[in-house]
Amino acid sequence: MTTTQHRLPMILDEVRAVRVERLSPSFVRVELGGACLADFGVDGPTYDQRIKLVFPYAGGSLPSVADADQAWLSTWLERPVEERGHMRTYTIREVRGSGADTRLVVDFVVHGHDGQAGPGSSWAEQAEVGDPVVLLAPRRGEPFGGIEFAPGTASQLLLVGDETAVPAICAILGQLPWQARGAAFLEVPTAADVLSVVHPEGVEVVWLPRDGGPVGSRVHDAVLTHLGAPVLPVDEPVEVDPDLWETPTYSSSGEEVDAPVTLVGHDLEGLYAWIAGESAMVTTLRRALVRDLGVDRRQVAFMGYWRRGVAMRS
Repeated sequence: MTTTQHRLPMILDEVRAVRVERLSPSFVRVELGGACLADFGVDGPTYDQRIKLVFPYAGGSLPSVADADQAWLSTWLERPVEERGHMRTYTIREVRGSGADTRLVVDFVVHGHDGQAGPGSSWAEQAEVGDPVVLLAPRRGEPFGGIEFAPGTASQLLLVGDETAVPAICAILGQLPWQARGAAFLEVPTAADVLSVVHPEGVEVVWLPRDGGPVGSRVHDAVLTHLGAPVLPVDEPVEVDPDLWETPTYSSSGEEVDAPVTLVGHDLEGLYAWIAGESAMVTTLRRALVRDLGVDRRQVAFMGYWRRGVAMRS
């Protein structure tokens, strides 16, 4: 295993699959291990902590991180894809063990969007114990970012996502305090993809298999019904930002974050919504909550994890 020679503010090293498990037709769980993970850590729960994984280009090898420094990422981007491989973002589903025996569990969605499997999906479909990947992850005691779930003093939670957000939602549910209240809506490709998940008794978990329907076809109506809002036909948004990322403290569209919004029509002052997945689905729900229901945008986090028909960038 290659190791970095310099102490970087993040973990940047090679790790290997130490366990591979098929959870369902659409999910494969890979447990990653390596001596570098002894330095892994965040300040508080991991919740929806994002990490980066670099997969080898088809038939190629992983980029070397033996001499990685602060400029590694920019120089990595300058290399031909055959040499640098593919970088993708994932959520830590679970942290197991401690010290040098620390393991990061990552759940991969293994079917391709629109029939096109990405490099991470392809790697997970064929993963075997011992297979290496390059990892970028938080180092204990160093700022890293990548956690968007921040409900503050909210009295009601709303977690919504398609299959790409299922690992993050399940990770959040398993770390909530026992007194948490709210609901989680998880849309998955088939009924066989419904997974067992630990969650507080006061948080209702609703699985929504679409069984051949388009992404987002089940979750929109279910969420509006849950909120007591009228369910109306939804047209595909004219413009959908493939980089949609709206949190209480950041707006990818440049929207004013501090501007207050007066709530109208519904008593949703105690709500905190976390919604992620396909960008069109997320955009439609954002419009329903913020524009139609008058929810203050500072009560919500909306994240476009992917866009139908648009290839993900490294």
